[in-house]
Amino acid sequence: MKKTKVLALILALVLTAGCLAACGGGNAPGTTASGGTEKRSIRIAIQPSCAFIPLYIARQTGWMDEAMKEIGVDVVWTDFESGPPMNESFVAGQQDIGVIGDVPAVTAVANGQKNVYIAAEEGGSFTAILVLEDSGINSVADLKGKKVGVVIGSTGQNMLQKALASGGLDFGKDIEAVNVSMGEAQTVLINRNVDAVVVWEPNVSRIDAVDGVKNLIAGDAVGFGGVNIVFARKEFVDSNPDIVKVFLAQYWKATKAFKEKPEDYTAKIGEVFNLDEALLKEASSKCIYTLEFTDSVTESLQDTVSFLMGIEAIKNEINVRDFIVDDLAREVVKENP
Repeated sequence: MKKTKVLALILALVLTAGCLAACGGGNAPGTTASGGTEKRSIRIAIQPSCAFIPLYIARQTGWMDEAMKEIGVDVVWTDFESGPPMNESFVAGQQDIGVIGDVPAVTAVANGQKNVYIAAEEGGSFTAILVLEDSGINSVADLKGKKVGVVIGSTGQNMLQKALASGGLDFGKDIEAVNVSMGEAQTVLINRNVDAVVVWEPNVSRIDAVDGVKNLIAGDAVGFGGVNIVFARKEFVDSNPDIVKVFLAQYWKATKAFKEKPEDYTAKIGEVFNLDEALLKEASSKCIYTLEFTDSVTESLQDTVSFLMGIEAIKNEINVRDFIVDDLAREVVKENP
């Protein structure tokens, strides 16, 4: 190729690159074609537990999306059925903030996920073991040799172990644990594929209302309050404290609104949970809605660590206080008591 043609080709490439940059085809990271900052987003993972009714309210009322829009942030919601698949999504880098039970929350950080706990919801009698009335199972001791459906790796497994211990039984020896999803729990129980199921609200109230089903024992009866956590990727929290604070502010706003006038929200939330208003009111009454970490929440989480170590689900005995980052939550509560 002649030198003049080579020079012409190089000049054409340079001009093309310049045109692309001017037209927005070569924006630097964090900028738009107009020279502004890149659009930010928050990816929120949510699951149908009564523990997280405030987040559903913040979503359905539009409060969360509107507040984020004011600071130039897009909201992406992802629905999960339980904590374990949510954890998998976090591992894949697909979520920023999520609402989750104690077992998957602890399992995540113990296994090396770079997550932190940014807010808490205290437990109550929101977990239970349900059986059929004609099953002949009238006490925890009667579960020996039976099939028990439970979401393995969930807060339900923690409750089940404590319940079994109260009846002199061992999780690994005296029952056959069957991994079932919350969506399957009612069906497998009614069809007698299992002898009992461990569920949490709103599933406790929904399934217990079915003819022929009875509540064998609730979590608080065996010393299991359980806690639920709002947790997030540490990198996201460190890089976006303003977004996290807006998230927590809307969560807290919805928490207060539900406490003050639950009747304003039970119908819509009931539709999401497939639960009538009366049952939703019953289910939500078993949860203690808060935002800050209390000593009891922290102690309960540490007890979850001991539980997971005991069943060899985790190998690292972590101190949960090392992962609690609730300074923004405390600011929100202080500013909006």
